[in-house]
Amino acid sequence: MDTSLDGEPSSPPSKSSMAIDRENCDVATPNKRPKIHSFSLNSGTNSGKETHCLAPEQKVGCEDVPNSSVAGKDASSSSDNLIAGDTREVWVDAPDDVLHKVFSFLNLIDLCRAAQVCRQWRHMSSSNDLCCYMNFENRRISEQQFRVMCRRYPNATGVNVYGTPAINLLGKNAFSLLRNLEILTLGKGDLFMPFFKELTDCQTLRILTINNAILVDGTRPLFICHDRLHDLRIMQCVMAQVNISCPKLDTLSMRHSNMPNAVLNCPLLRELDIAHCRQLTDAAIRSAVISCPLLESLDMTKCSTVGDETLRVIAISCVYIRSLVLSCCPNIALRVLELDKCSSLTSLSLDLPRLQSIRLVNCSEFIELILSSSVLSSINVSDCPSLQIIDIRSHALKKLVLQKQEKLTMLALECHCLQEVDLSGCKLLTDSIFNVFSNGGGCPALRSLALDSCQSLTAVSLSSTSIRSLTLGGCRGITSLDLSCPYLEHVPLDGCDDLERALFSPVGLKSLNLGLFPKLNVLHVQASEMVSLELKGCGVLSEAFIDCPRLMSLDASFCSQLKEDCLFATTSCCPLIESLVLMCCPAVGLDGLSLRCLQNLTYLDLSHTFLVNLQPVLDSCFRLKVLKLQACKYLSETSLEPLYKCNALPALNELDLSYGTLCQSAIEELLACCGRLTHINLNGCVNMHDLDWGSQAEKQNQTSTSHGPYDSKLKNVQDDRLLQNLNCVACPNIKKVVIPPTARCFHLSSLNLSLSSNMKEVDISCCNLLILNLSNCGSLEVLNLDCPKLTTLFLQSSNISEEAVEAGIMQCNMLESFDIRFCPKISPSGLGRIRAKCPSLKRIFSSLAPGW
Repeated sequence: MDTSLDGEPSSPPSKSSMAIDRENCDVATPNKRPKIHSFSLNSGTNSGKETHCLAPEQKVGCEDVPNSSVAGKDASSSSDNLIAGDTREVWVDAPDDVLHKVFSFLNLIDLCRAAQVCRQWRHMSSSNDLCCYMNFENRRISEQQFRVMCRRYPNATGVNVYGTPAINLLGKNAFSLLRNLEILTLGKGDLFMPFFKELTDCQTLRILTINNAILVDGTRPLFICHDRLHDLRIMQCVMAQVNISCPKLDTLSMRHSNMPNAVLNCPLLRELDIAHCRQLTDAAIRSAVISCPLLESLDMTKCSTVGDETLRVIAISCVYIRSLVLSCCPNIALRVLELDKCSSLTSLSLDLPRLQSIRLVNCSEFIELILSSSVLSSINVSDCPSLQIIDIRSHALKKLVLQKQEKLTMLALECHCLQEVDLSGCKLLTDSIFNVFSNGGGCPALRSLALDSCQSLTAVSLSSTSIRSLTLGGCRGITSLDLSCPYLEHVPLDGCDDLERALFSPVGLKSLNLGLFPKLNVLHVQASEMVSLELKGCGVLSEAFIDCPRLMSLDASFCSQLKEDCLFATTSCCPLIESLVLMCCPAVGLDGLSLRCLQNLTYLDLSHTFLVNLQPVLDSCFRLKVLKLQACKYLSETSLEPLYKCNALPALNELDLSYGTLCQSAIEELLACCGRLTHINLNGCVNMHDLDWGSQAEKQNQTSTSHGPYDSKLKNVQDDRLLQNLNCVACPNIKKVVIPPTARCFHLSSLNLSLSSNMKEVDISCCNLLILNLSNCGSLEVLNLDCPKLTTLFLQSSNISEEAVEAGIMQCNMLESFDIRFCPKISPSGLGRIRAKCPSLKRIFSSLAPGW
């Protein structure tokens, strides 16, 4: 059976062939449709190779089957893939409801193809509710074919005839034949006045789109009147004048249309787009704006005639305006724009060459700000909680402050003179913000960037040759930091507690504080100007590369995972280090730490390490002044002997042996013989007993008389004692402290013996002692002080009697401050006697007599 372009059989089949076909038919039951054995479904070719088994009452008609040309060039291509001799079987015995469900997913072209298969499919494909939108865009469909399709699907609600021949006639046919038409799209042709007259009668139409067309002929004005039209788009059209009267129109677009005048009567219009209407006069724009009091969105991009007066009219008439786009409007001379409490404004796009200053305050619904002006120098945005998008282009802007814009997610800047940006509190800014400020971005002159409390930042990567200051305080989400800013001088990171990886290579920092970053495990620092680096508390730091040739201070306290090779590499790359703190670093092993490269080291803290051998320090640190060995419990008893026997560390003046395990004899020998020390800390030394320098002096004199020149040398050292500050806090085994004049402590100015709970007697004769602390010495009974320059005495929480106190301070003629709080044996009356005997007292602290 051969099917023509309109679905008509070319010649009827013979009776004999029909008989053969009936014999070959395989019909299981009367309720089943026949099975078709098909070798070709091409409706435009000879079908002699096909065998169609049809029911006796079926007859293929052609009066309402569309021409295959409507379906386009691919109308018959679906059968080209069938190979001759293919024995595939196509079954068409599906129920009507199944076919209807399948056909509901097909578009118009596929329904046309399905209609050419058989009468059953043609009938099902003609259902009124199948095709709601007929799309004939850029197809060569005749008026007759279009009318056939409209009769076939009279309930269609949308039609697209853009690029078809005779769009004027097809549009009018759509008005007359489709009773439910709501959407009509047409263009690429001419439309005349009769079309727009019939448009008025199509009361169901809601959306009309005319694109790239010539409307009416000559210089005649165009009238568009419709009572129910909601959306009208007339784009890239040529017309002399347009008068639009649509009382329910909501959206109107005349983008790229060529017309000098437009008159609007659309009281409910909310969106107006007249972008690129270069010939539309300024007066016509003002008239259109005034006639639309409910206008919310206005786009006047490249409207070359619009001026400042029109902007004033918009500000007065359009009280509900939410979005305003002004780009490439050369006649606008606006220099200052202030928008205060514009609660309905949501979007503002301005491309004004003369705009210098803009101020947006209390715009609660404002979302998008797009500014372009070569002379824009001032932007003030505050109390705009909904602001999400900012795009600024300016050659004069130097400072931009956008603090606490909590919903800001996108920032685009093209500001070649911008030097300072403050985005503190912009919680939704992501890592992509650094593309704006890196090399190649839009801010080549940026010097200061503040991103404090931007909690959505996670991986910071910034490469800039101009930036000097970067603040990231409170950015708790940052886990990775990669800065390549050779002139960066300031980068506070307070609150970035989750930082795991930090690269500063290269930077111009002079100091860097990475203390208390508990998750930091990788650190690379390359800074030629850095002098101070603090890594205190980086407990999981395992990989550290520090290349700072001018580094003078390094604090790596509590870096428990830091390896010895990292420390050795650091000391090799940083030979100028003067202060090195390695408290609680297991990398300082039993054999100590090699410090040969640090010839300028003056301060070394190896407290709470497993140090046993102090010899590497004694051999290399000739300029060392301060040595802290707190809680180094594995030091041997003789480890400090080179200090006074071999004159090791000749510049050393401060030594801290607190909470150590050195024996009493080692401590006594150190105090007696190492006279050049000015500050000694022996806090918490449980092996330290009575501090009796009187007996030590006698023993020293006897030793120097009976032995050789070495002991005489020790005596000379004794004579030259330079001790200024001695701390023996919380030494529970000290019971007596005696410092007679023969101890020659002429420089001792501060002595702290607090928390020595078992101390009973204190006898001190020091001519220059200024401060004495005996607080919390609960067993104190005897106090003898021959300290004429003593100014401050602490006896807080001591169990000493008031008589002992009176006797003890009789020789302290310069005593000014006296603390006897919580001393149960001192009565208020005793305070009066103490004050009478010490007329120099100015301050007495007592819990019993607060008036003194």
